[in-house]
Amino acid sequence: MLTGLRLENIALIEQLELTFEVGFTVLTGETGAGKSILLDALDALLGGAQGAQGARLLRRGRERGRIEASFSLTPPVLAWLELQQLDAEEEGLVLSRDWRLQEGRPVSRHRLNGVVISRAQVVELRPLLLDLTVQGQTQHLGRPGQQRRWLDRFAGSAQLPLLEAASQAWRSWRQAAKALAAARSDLARVEQERQRQEQLLEDLEAAVLEDPEERQHLQIEQDRLAHGVRLQQGVTVLLGRLLEGQEAAPAALDHLAACVQELGQMAALDPSVAPLAEACGGAFTAVQELARDLDRYGASLESDPQSLAVFQERMAQLKALERRHGLELADLIALRDRLREQLAPGGLEASLAALERAEIAARRDRERVHGALREARTVAARRLEEQLMEALRPMGLAQVRFAVEIAPAEPGEEGSDAVRFLFSANPGQPLAPLVEVASGGEMSRFLLALKTCLAAADPHVTLVFDEIDSGVSGRVSGAMAELLKRLSSCRQVFCVTHQPLVAAAADHHFRVAKAVDNGQTHAQVSHLRDTQARQAELAELAGGDSGEARSYAASLLGQEFPRLA
Repeated sequence: MLTGLRLENIALIEQLELTFEVGFTVLTGETGAGKSILLDALDALLGGAQGAQGARLLRRGRERGRIEASFSLTPPVLAWLELQQLDAEEEGLVLSRDWRLQEGRPVSRHRLNGVVISRAQVVELRPLLLDLTVQGQTQHLGRPGQQRRWLDRFAGSAQLPLLEAASQAWRSWRQAAKALAAARSDLARVEQERQRQEQLLEDLEAAVLEDPEERQHLQIEQDRLAHGVRLQQGVTVLLGRLLEGQEAAPAALDHLAACVQELGQMAALDPSVAPLAEACGGAFTAVQELARDLDRYGASLESDPQSLAVFQERMAQLKALERRHGLELADLIALRDRLREQLAPGGLEASLAALERAEIAARRDRERVHGALREARTVAARRLEEQLMEALRPMGLAQVRFAVEIAPAEPGEEGSDAVRFLFSANPGQPLAPLVEVASGGEMSRFLLALKTCLAAADPHVTLVFDEIDSGVSGRVSGAMAELLKRLSSCRQVFCVTHQPLVAAAADHHFRVAKAVDNGQTHAQVSHLRDTQARQAELAELAGGDSGEARSYAASLLGQEFPRLA
């Protein structure tokens, strides 16, 4: 439930802080007093009022504004917070939106329990907190898919697995269809370019491309051969120092041989020197092996003087291929392998046939799941028709007819159904789309009945109605008041109203009025806590502060309204 609302520099409101309780709450006041500001603020807080709308919300002459609301926690909200990895506070959820002027343009930021969140997150959270029914919501009825989404909401949580399965089946089919379309496009392109691609494959096959890193290996070999003279000189110097000695100095091996002999003699006198003699012998053997390896390396430098030209020619060939096709060697190898598969007899055709089979299987699965969803929607539609008619009859619409039409539609993530609400206000008149034939008063009553039917599916959501009772007679407004009162026994309900019958049914009553102070207009909100204040406001709604109006207001406050069991 909505437990509190705080506004700062929003429209006609400079500072306002309200607290709310369970039950049925009404807001009354003269037209233009600012009642809708509170609803506009809630809508803006929950992701509405973008761009110019947001600019109009900011109080004139102010550079900053703020809307903050607190909500009690419910299981769906807690689950959403956990999914978003946001901490839940024990005292509830505090959602805020701040505006500030930046270079003459308003910018805003949303926060949840002090943490900045995105508008997308707010829009996702909104239906878990509040259901706002405003004047002119007839436009919502005409939005693509809106009536289908209302039917699915009415069906409740039992339908969620079917909706998820329908979405997954459609996505799987779409992926298979895209792969098939791409393969067909590839096949058509290959057929058109077969001759060019066959020549390309021939060139790539002739190049004998196997190793993606061949160029790097060739570069190493080329560098080794290009510096062969210098490397040979190095080998000669090293072998001379190891085996022959330099500048009348003994060779390294001679030195080591003398060391081995001396250590052997010392070990005969002192056994503890034996490990040193052994180590020296190992060093002598290692240097001998080094000398042999150097000799072999030197021989290899002398054995293939033509290799440099071969490596250079291969390097030039690979570079020319890469330049010609604008691809690296690894990409050329991949291209060759792909062309081998595509140009092989039946290669691409076989792949296409497999994709066609996969698309057919995915389409059948989509149709099966969407068919199951259609059956569930049909069952829910019959229940909605019955419940909605029960809610409409007490509101002066006993003769109306209502039906939910489910027709085939283009498949999508929400199934393959187009849902339309059909309505007939008078006997003998055919059913027609609700948005085309319902009057303003009929539409108000229909929306209230619909939201009442949807309430069971969203037991934790606060309901807010903006003049849902406009355009109806006193008798009908009494029936609507009774329905709102019954609805508030199982959830929190707010209603902006001009009807004294509706206002009298409320558990909590707020009055909105305008005042002018130093040439500035302010909206003021008063909580009418005592019977006398409420009676005066109801009398004002009934036509003025006359004795008859006051008596009528007193009688309204004394009546009993039934509640849901």
